[in-house]
Amino acid sequence: MTTPSDIAANAANATNATAAITAAPCLQTMQLQLRVGNRLLIDRLDWQADAGQCWCVIGRNGAGKSSLLRVLAGLAAPTAGQVLLDGRALDAWPVAALARQRAYLPQSRSDSFGFRVLDLVLGARHPYQDGRFWDGSADHREATDALRVVDAAHLAERDVRSLSGGERQRVAIAALLAQQTPLLLMDEPTNALDLAHQAGVMRFIKDLCRAQRTVIMVGHDLNLAQDIATHALLLLPDGRWIAGHCDAVLTPEHLQLCLGHPVERLQHGTRTIFLPARDPA
Repeated sequence: MTTPSDIAANAANATNATAAITAAPCLQTMQLQLRVGNRLLIDRLDWQADAGQCWCVIGRNGAGKSSLLRVLAGLAAPTAGQVLLDGRALDAWPVAALARQRAYLPQSRSDSFGFRVLDLVLGARHPYQDGRFWDGSADHREATDALRVVDAAHLAERDVRSLSGGERQRVAIAALLAQQTPLLLMDEPTNALDLAHQAGVMRFIKDLCRAQRTVIMVGHDLNLAQDIATHALLLLPDGRWIAGHCDAVLTPEHLQLCLGHPVERLQHGTRTIFLPARDPA
């Protein structure tokens, strides 16, 4: 049976000819600014994510988290500034090469057509087909392995439109894994997942980072972020931001600035737990 560690090891051992993932991924922003209408969401973001790091992007609703992730994926342009992937401007990457370098999990999706689950995950293998008009045995292996990792192998023959929200989320994560990229951009990866599958997703993200892949995820659960992330990027009002190692960034003072509500940080054995502070009576 394929494990998350197997998936991570496969990615780490793949050749440049098939996945271009042997070079250490590095995503960097230089003086990045993001506006929506007259609202300044992010101002002068100078930031970098390196191989093996897991970054969690945290902020209030409407702070620009999902918009930033789309910019980092190359699906939207910043208002100003630049995004570099492995030292190369993101907009200079050919589409197929970019698809072998980064994978993107959106916050939501709409399934208008009745694809089989397996066919949907196989679609993530398109960047590696090099002009072939059919899926090869390696593509099927990667797709089925990814479905096993997210506990969705039994869904392979199902119509995606028949899935529950949590099942559909796991299939979307399987497609992300099957793309076999060194950089994964994930918008609320635990959305709609039950407790067991949340824990499973967190475990394999850790395994991916141990294999020197880079994960940048948007999330609202501070405790999940503390458990999985090595670094955090807090988006504050008025375009301000705080970035760094979780121990330095995820403090009650910083989180109150970011989220607009007092937060308590507690130790429970070896774990750090965050709770919203109660309003005074």
